[in-house]
Amino acid sequence: MTRLLEPRHWIAVASAEHVANGVAQGIMQVCHGKGGPLRRIRRGDRVIYYSPTGTFRGTDRLQHFTAFGIVRAGEPYQAAMSADFHPYRRDVDYLPAEPASILPLREHLEFSRAGSNWGWKLHMGLFEISAADSALIAAAMKVTPPNEHEEEGDGGIRLRSLPRRRRGRGA
Repeated sequence: MTRLLEPRHWIAVASAEHVANGVAQGIMQVCHGKGGPLRRIRRGDRVIYYSPTGTFRGTDRLQHFTAFGIVRAGEPYQAAMSADFHPYRRDVDYLPAEPASILPLREHLEFSRAGSNWGWKLHMGLFEISAADSALIAAAMKVTPPNEHEEEGDGGIRLRSLPRRRRGRGA
């Protein structure tokens, strides 16, 4: 019998504008499209997007968690966004979620209790967090975690019935 590994939990960082595009396409990109960071993630892992701003390179401070998803099966793949930009992506099932500010959570999250320099992790673009931090953020975002009463999705995890988008690898 194959034993499923416990999911890992990740924070990815992108503007809310970019996160909304990824959610609409059912994909994630990190670190300006680099493939290396996406290779650390596996099917069933939880990904929470943190958006420091609303727009890419914007000065409109947001500081909210903006999406919560579960990574689907498959390896990172490249997609052509322009003639000279072919970022790596992973497919993700995003769960219904409400944006939640990090400010009231900072003193309770393990990754941000490390003192005044906790924000350096956000500059990495993708970093692992504890299951406890993930649960705290999910509760703030009003995410209903998968449970045994929901349909089975990738990796043996349970998902609510979500619309699945068909997309080509080059889209």
